[in-house]
Amino acid sequence: MRIIGGKFKGRRFNPPADKWPTRPTTDYSKEALFNILNNLLDFESVKVLDLFGGTGSHCYEFISRGCQDVTYVDKFPACVSFARKMCKELKIEEGIKIMQMDVFRFLDYTTAQYDYIFADPPYDLPTLATIPALVFEKNLLTPDGILVLEHNAHNDFRNDPHFTDVRNYGQTMFSFFAHPGAGEAEE
Repeated sequence: MRIIGGKFKGRRFNPPADKWPTRPTTDYSKEALFNILNNLLDFESVKVLDLFGGTGSHCYEFISRGCQDVTYVDKFPACVSFARKMCKELKIEEGIKIMQMDVFRFLDYTTAQYDYIFADPPYDLPTLATIPALVFEKNLLTPDGILVLEHNAHNDFRNDPHFTDVRNYGQTMFSFFAHPGAGEAEE
């Protein structure tokens, strides 16, 4: 795996292969997503939430591009340990909050709002389809914020009232969500 852009561009990292509890986003699909996000976000000013953070790859991409307020959430000790180790190696501990806890517990607990939320749950997670509704019910997204949910073809969010777009990269799909009317020019 590698960091695609910013000051750490090209930096490679390898999570432990044995019994790793995640399915990391491929470099190809991550690069495609960040090409889209380049046009939607000011990386230096956004507040980011990474749910099911896994390797921390998404967090490193944001911090590499100048983001200074990232929250990482994952319940697996090996993932959290790896993310802490990478943050120390990259010397980015000040820009990231690492939370070791169940994502759904975190969503119940937090009152913060974020400009960008990324959720990369296990594709077979029985409650995957509830994530967008929970984010909006809990008012976790700023008025112009973006939620991106990574999933596979077994989920279709086109009828969700907050759905705005979907992008397909092989087996990986990114569904985009926002508040109705967000980003539209005022008359």
